[in-house]
Amino acid sequence: MREESLGETPPGAIRLRALASGVSRGTEALVFMGRVPVGQYEAMRAPLMGGSFPFPVKYGYAAVAERADGQRVFVLHPHQDVFDAPEAMCIPVPEAVPTHRAVLAANMETALNICWDAAPLAGERIAVIGAGVVGLLTASLLARMPATDVTVVDIDPRREALAARFGCAFAAPGEAPGEQELIVHASASEAGLRLALDRAAFEGRIVEASWYGDAAPSVPLGEAFHARRLRIVASQVGAVAPAMRGRRSFAERLGTALALLENPVYDALLEGPTRFRDLPAAMPGILAAGGLCHVVRYED
Repeated sequence: MREESLGETPPGAIRLRALASGVSRGTEALVFMGRVPVGQYEAMRAPLMGGSFPFPVKYGYAAVAERADGQRVFVLHPHQDVFDAPEAMCIPVPEAVPTHRAVLAANMETALNICWDAAPLAGERIAVIGAGVVGLLTASLLARMPATDVTVVDIDPRREALAARFGCAFAAPGEAPGEQELIVHASASEAGLRLALDRAAFEGRIVEASWYGDAAPSVPLGEAFHARRLRIVASQVGAVAPAMRGRRSFAERLGTALALLENPVYDALLEGPTRFRDLPAAMPGILAAGGLCHVVRYED
């Protein structure tokens, strides 16, 4: 735990007191372990990050805080109890969204952008490989498309109940259905990407939503990849999907993500909470494989 002096609030910024923040397990685990590739130092900087890679850095991008007038806002700020942030980055939290659930806004914006990149069609057979927070949020949005058949694929059988909550079928990797016209890969594993290539239909689209850090997955592009005319597209929220680029501002995208979180079903993706003061000792366990979005609370 580090202390810092804030001094005067900079022009255009406001002082905020944190209410809750969310640990984005996949990305924060790679940062925590110093696995950000040197060539990606600039790309992987969180918007209001402190310090420089590899580690230690002040990281995180899922904070819900309170303004002096009592209004709750979501801001892409690291885990910190009191901080200054540009007012333009402080997005009001709808009254219908409780503080603990609002920490999912950044992940929901990622899922929304994945859907824009995927361009799903009504009636498609869709698989989402990897039932982490981003994978399940994406599956929940894809399942809203008329007549889609969405299957969540994961190695953890406990994810079946979560998939059902979002209106999706569930399958273990060995039982994943084939002939999928759209596949979103979100497992950040070589095995998951290989499975996506194997289960895609002729001219199927694979949206790669994983980030591997410094890993270098090997995939079979020399087998039936060309004959089946498969397509792989990368999706990363740092650049909005071309179809929507320039059409939605930063505030509008996060506002949409927060509005989607009015549904209480998304509480199933939250774990914890852990008190902020206990975070240093708790963080290694929080970042262990298999977790969802862990909530950090700042009020005793």
